[in-house]
Amino acid sequence: MSAGDWITRNVSRLRPGSDATEVKKPEAKAKSAPKAAGTVGPRPLAERLDATLRRYGEALAPRALRRALTELQAVVDPRVSEVEAGRRAHAVVQWYAGRELDERRDVWLLMSERFAPDLQKVSTARDRHGAAMGTSEEAQAEVHLRRALVSPRARLLQRFAIDPDGMRFLVDLRAELLPHLKGDRRLLPLDAELEHLFSTWFDVAFLDLRRISWDSPASLIEKLIQYEAVHDIKSWADVKNRLDSDRRCYGFFHPRLPNTPLIFVEVALVDHISEGIVPLLDEAAAPVRHERATTAIFYSISNTQNGLRGVSFGDSLIKRVVEELQKELPRLKTFATLSPIPGFRGWLAKNAVSLVERLDDKRAAELGRAIGSLPPTAERVLAAAEEASALDARSPVRQLLLNAAAEYLGRATAEGQPVDPVARFHLGNGARVERLNWAGDPSPKGLKQSYGLMVNYLYDLKRLDKHRALLAQGKVAVSGDVDDLFLKG
Repeated sequence: MSAGDWITRNVSRLRPGSDATEVKKPEAKAKSAPKAAGTVGPRPLAERLDATLRRYGEALAPRALRRALTELQAVVDPRVSEVEAGRRAHAVVQWYAGRELDERRDVWLLMSERFAPDLQKVSTARDRHGAAMGTSEEAQAEVHLRRALVSPRARLLQRFAIDPDGMRFLVDLRAELLPHLKGDRRLLPLDAELEHLFSTWFDVAFLDLRRISWDSPASLIEKLIQYEAVHDIKSWADVKNRLDSDRRCYGFFHPRLPNTPLIFVEVALVDHISEGIVPLLDEAAAPVRHERATTAIFYSISNTQNGLRGVSFGDSLIKRVVEELQKELPRLKTFATLSPIPGFRGWLAKNAVSLVERLDDKRAAELGRAIGSLPPTAERVLAAAEEASALDARSPVRQLLLNAAAEYLGRATAEGQPVDPVARFHLGNGARVERLNWAGDPSPKGLKQSYGLMVNYLYDLKRLDKHRALLAQGKVAVSGDVDDLFLKG
């Protein structure tokens, strides 16, 4: 019997508690019922596959678990054609779609544990390769080792991708899997396999760069509204403004996910480096004549697929967009961002004490008088910072926040990389920290992230490699204005 026929005729049997000989779990009480006295922790998957009865808290019953394994093995069966394998995979996908989360976790465990490489073959191939090092057999031994390291799991996932909807299934599967990795390390091999395959399947060489405009299909524009991650789109008028004549929006698309941008960037065409997000999102503002624009501001970059975490194509997106803009608008000379500083508030809470201690006597006294505490304390500084929107330009608290933001972006690193995720992305692409903007984002989200501060990263096309080289040495490229904000001593 084929996989599709089996699932069609027996899908009800795959439900937990379907076997007459197995312990049934009442739906309404399964999660709230107390564990029986003497109950131990979760059983290993191998033990569950050999069992007759289902233990409390387990999802798929042993018989259903064995059937699911059989269907997965049928997908990877080397004796069947790719077409038949794809059909079997499609049937499994349909069955999987009707499963609850805990049942899906059992499927993940099957994929992760039961389709691992053959350890004996790997060990033998590794020994052979080690013995062949430096001899004429080394190349052939490497080939054998590489083949031994390829797991049946990879072949299984590849066959799921045969189906037109298979890529969507795999990306969504990993998105659902990721939050469970810390709690169940048995799933790590499956995650690593998916990430490795995605890094190949979603290489930028296989992606299409497309401009998204107001003339694009409504379903595509709706995805912009859905996936915008930096500055929420509030209405159709808002999104229309972001796609106006002085705006550009580009996305990377994969042929197997043709109507969904994997990542997209929003660009404003202006005549100067923007200081705040409010003017850029102002629906009433008159559009700039795009053919006279001198500056392109990247003000929002959004990844849309959680399942592609770890697959990097944002840097390539910016480079491709710069090329497209230069072709269309030769007057453009400046390429910069207007970016949030999402980790600043949390970092300042942990480092305020040391920052205050580094102030000289004069500045400490000025700050103390402003916050009503001599000497100034970190607690009082953080409390005063909550009123950031009301601080005037001469406020010692405001000045300290700017100093702290410069320290955070220009000096706070971990393993040679900036601690701020947005800074890590742009500086890794070769940009430099150009300017801090007070009240750049006065929205509740902006105040919560960074007391309203925003930053411009400048993409100086002639110095990208130089800035990347600096970062490789653990040094962050900053402008003179930002360098002046570093606390001395």
